[in-house]
Amino acid sequence: MKLRTNFAALLTASVLALVAAMPTHAQEAHDSEPAAALSAALAAACRANAETFAKYLTADNAAAFRAMPEDQRAAFMKRLSLSDEAGKPLISADPQQHTVLRCQTSGGSAEYRFGDTRVRENLAFIPVTVTGSHGTEFGLVRETGGWRLLSLGLLLLDIPQLSKQWVEQDFAAREDAVVQTLRGLADAVQAYVRAWGKLPESLAQLGPAPPDQISPEQASLVNEQLAAGSQRGYSYRYRIVPGPDGSETVFELAAAPEDYGKTGRRSFFLDTKGRVHAADKHGAVATSDDPPVEGEKTE
Repeated sequence: MKLRTNFAALLTASVLALVAAMPTHAQEAHDSEPAAALSAALAAACRANAETFAKYLTADNAAAFRAMPEDQRAAFMKRLSLSDEAGKPLISADPQQHTVLRCQTSGGSAEYRFGDTRVRENLAFIPVTVTGSHGTEFGLVRETGGWRLLSLGLLLLDIPQLSKQWVEQDFAAREDAVVQTLRGLADAVQAYVRAWGKLPESLAQLGPAPPDQISPEQASLVNEQLAAGSQRGYSYRYRIVPGPDGSETVFELAAAPEDYGKTGRRSFFLDTKGRVHAADKHGAVATSDDPPVEGEKTE
């Protein structure tokens, strides 16, 4: 009985030791091959796991990444994983035994297909094609016994600089969308006027209606978010203003970032003639005195 008890205890201790060692062995396996390291880095970005993702960065980049605010680290990983939320990575192989990684989220998925790895001493390069997007090439360097991300396309992976560049691109894309949203709102207001013979009293009246129940109070001309005056980090304001003859026949629209510096910088204003103006107002509302957006007619 004593021998059996000792054997059971020894077996339990061995299993626990093996389980405890598994993360280390898994890490070593990922470090040993460039494709495995890149796959692990992209999988960590997909899961939005900053701690694991940092392990596949060079020492300088890892330190810079860990020093970034949490929202910037999250934004950086979202950019790599091509998703707006944490997802589940699914890893498989194609008939040529190349890695295929899919980042699955509730909103869809992004698929990465690896090509042939080229290794030159301490450097490795892996072409990667993303479904529905252009291909690029990841560069890795052997550092402290493992492979670490070095470059993306022709650019060295400079975390602070690349993060800043991506933030600026996101701002520009969001601001372009705001201009289009303002013009879409103006079209919705005009459609309301054609349908009901008057201006809506608020954006709420442009909102969704139950099936077959469209009315002046719920005209189903914009989505629920815009009807509530907020969409994608910007707040929207609608105001009826006196026309040239004193009648209330014209309107203005404005959009301002809800969290200045994070969701946007510039504020926008659509005047009574349908022209869009924009300026960095530090979160305040823009006016018709601000410069017109690029390409907007001044007359």
